[in-house]
Amino acid sequence: MRPENALGWADSALDAVLAKAAVTHAEVGERFPLYADPDSGRWKTTARGSWTGGFWAGLLWLLARHSGAPSHVRAARACTARLADWAGADTSTRGLILWYGTVLADDGDHVRSRGARACVDAFDAELGLVPWGSAFGGPRGTARVDGVPGMVPLLATVDAEAARSHLSRHLALFTRARPPAWSWLHTAEAGWAPAFGPPPGWSRGPAWLLLALAEGARLPGGDPFVALADALTPSSAVPLADTAHPDGPLDTSAAAITALALIRLGRRDRAAGILEVLVDRHLTADGRLLDGCYDLAAGTAVRHELIWGDFFLAYALAELTGRVSGGTG
Repeated sequence: MRPENALGWADSALDAVLAKAAVTHAEVGERFPLYADPDSGRWKTTARGSWTGGFWAGLLWLLARHSGAPSHVRAARACTARLADWAGADTSTRGLILWYGTVLADDGDHVRSRGARACVDAFDAELGLVPWGSAFGGPRGTARVDGVPGMVPLLATVDAEAARSHLSRHLALFTRARPPAWSWLHTAEAGWAPAFGPPPGWSRGPAWLLLALAEGARLPGGDPFVALADALTPSSAVPLADTAHPDGPLDTSAAAITALALIRLGRRDRAAGILEVLVDRHLTADGRLLDGCYDLAAGTAVRHELIWGDFFLAYALAELTGRVSGGTG
């Protein structure tokens, strides 16, 4: 590993990722990029952003704060504004969409506060969490790991106790089974039971939960969450997309999520080591983070550039180098 104070590699990598974000914006216009082919670089896009829209808005804000260019600021503001409709959507992924899509914004308070109030209204006191919801299909009364990060700080802007309960209830569920189940279904007859969903060896399961722990550590009295982090930190810098497939693809997006979480938890050396591997082995010269795996079981984008991989890599590099200005995340 390079000397701790030699972060020129991180500065250069961040410059490349943000320059590529500007190119992507020119390509996709008002649509939201989702994943890009590793060879052609062509993006699959969506009209409303799905659960990943906040990461594109967040990446545009990192670009705007980096360049200061009025055109980049306008693009970031417009993208954040397009997230407003998600405030009323019945999904706990509103945490990912509305927190990371507004946390760096200079005009995101309205969108964020509207979403936070809606999520507090959706909090189920009996279950102790905001349910997964029905927006993306499946039973509403589900708890999923990708409904925890982002939701914790979003809830905390209105109700810190609801935020703590949301995280604690998910932690209790995800640590109940061995191997872990990343999705649980609640019924009146049986209570909580593991549900069909991401497999136990899913790369982003531990990464999302580690990020949520880092967010929970910032709550009043959140220190106990820090102690749980080591068990969720992978031994390898870039995990397999699914540990049940040792010859299968890696998932750089999970590594980027993990790196940001570790920085937030004060484990900067470990985070820097992960980021170095991502930059040295998986980042192209023109700023594309490859080898992300969207959905191995479905065979969707298994070695691709993923918009959330780009965002978390850029955010982690910006925090490592001290180049994040503004934001409360």
